[in-house]
Amino acid sequence: MITATNVTKRFEDTIALQSLNCSIPEGCVYGLVGSNGSGKSTLLRLISGVYRPETGRITIDDSEVFDNPEVKKRIVFVPDELYFLPHASLRRMEQLYASVFERFSHERFEQLLQEFSLNPNKMLTTFSKGMRRQAATILALSCNADFILFDETFDGLDPVMRNLVKNLLYGEVLERRATAVITSHSLRELEDTCDQLALLHKGGIIFESDVEHLKTSLFKVQIAFGEEYDRSRFEGIDALSYEKQGSVATMIVRGDRAETEAKLRAMGPVLFEILPLSLEEVFVYEMGQRGYEFSEVLKQEVK
Repeated sequence: MITATNVTKRFEDTIALQSLNCSIPEGCVYGLVGSNGSGKSTLLRLISGVYRPETGRITIDDSEVFDNPEVKKRIVFVPDELYFLPHASLRRMEQLYASVFERFSHERFEQLLQEFSLNPNKMLTTFSKGMRRQAATILALSCNADFILFDETFDGLDPVMRNLVKNLLYGEVLERRATAVITSHSLRELEDTCDQLALLHKGGIIFESDVEHLKTSLFKVQIAFGEEYDRSRFEGIDALSYEKQGSVATMIVRGDRAETEAKLRAMGPVLFEILPLSLEEVFVYEMGQRGYEFSEVLKQEVK
């Protein structure tokens, strides 16, 4: 398990992370979403031991990460800004990674080359942005690390390659019980990939939840009755929002879906429908309950 406890990280006069706390369980895909400057990349660098926090602790299975070679052997980190040796090919990078990671698998490397259809003898400087991202993914997954960290995982990848990377990550988690921590600016990009999601804003996690729980505990209801009614009719229903147009009311409801459906059907509606929400819609309402404007939290900063 990865644990961050009261972690603060500063760069000169900028606070990148402020008293951040989170726990990332073993054997899951954990997504970090947030705008530029929210602290996603800094958190990954702290988890991988590149940075040391000013205050607080980053541990993996209760062992400090920073300046701990034994723990770092279990971690592979693919940063947003990729780095390869000058004039290197994938073959040369394979040799470098194999010298650093004890569990590096040349057989796995060859399998992934076939999956991505990359030329291992071609200089990486001739690769496109997406191909360089694919190359970094091949190297990282060949390490057989327990903890796989990807910053802006799908940046530059076309839809086919995105699906391939997602499936490979699923395989790492399901077959080896590896833990993948991935970041993105896009919540939609992570919606069908992650088991858990955390939303970072101004150096802190303001919302964290199991994705399946989010999707099942919040839903949209459309309902109508033959007689006139108002919101007071739904006392006992945890409605986060309520709108009525004509005789049809639309509510965003939190709670057990089966119990809520039973209560509403017992009222004898002439129209009744429960609709699923996208993860983005769920976050909009959850953030609203916490006093945040979701669009402001995730808006892109111009740099």
